[in-house]
Amino acid sequence: MSSENDRPAAPTTSASIVVLTLARQVEAELGAALAPLDLTVSRLGLLGHIAAMPGVSFSELARMSGITVQSVHAAVKALAGAGLVRDHTARAGSASAIEVTPEGARLMERARAAVAEVDERLFGESADPIRRQVGDTIRAAFSGQVPSREVRQPGTA
Repeated sequence: MSSENDRPAAPTTSASIVVLTLARQVEAELGAALAPLDLTVSRLGLLGHIAAMPGVSFSELARMSGITVQSVHAAVKALAGAGLVRDHTARAGSASAIEVTPEGARLMERARAAVAEVDERLFGESADPIRRQVGDTIRAAFSGQVPSREVRQPGTA
């Protein structure tokens, strides 16, 4: 027979595990929202980098995306084949001149709307209060603003 005092303590919450779990949920939701546009989260990321930095090099794209240069070449070739980007690179070894096409820009606008819907569903006003707080904190951290909801500092009441 076991008493309540004999129960093991609740496990310590790992921020890494919580963030990883949330990231997987977000990626699944984004993947589902982008699928009708024939986009993946990775392809959208590459398209966004190219749009933000016309003429970006393959090695810069690889660094920003966390993938190999060979994978970037293949992905850009696929994006170009879909008419979403143009690669004006004259030959191997020369500086790249990759740019988003008008079709790519239109697709990015549709993708931004899909991402906004996912953001609202996961982190908006009708979302779970903890997720709303996470969303507010992330937006504040990357915008340099203080979150709209009160955030207590460790050790304060």
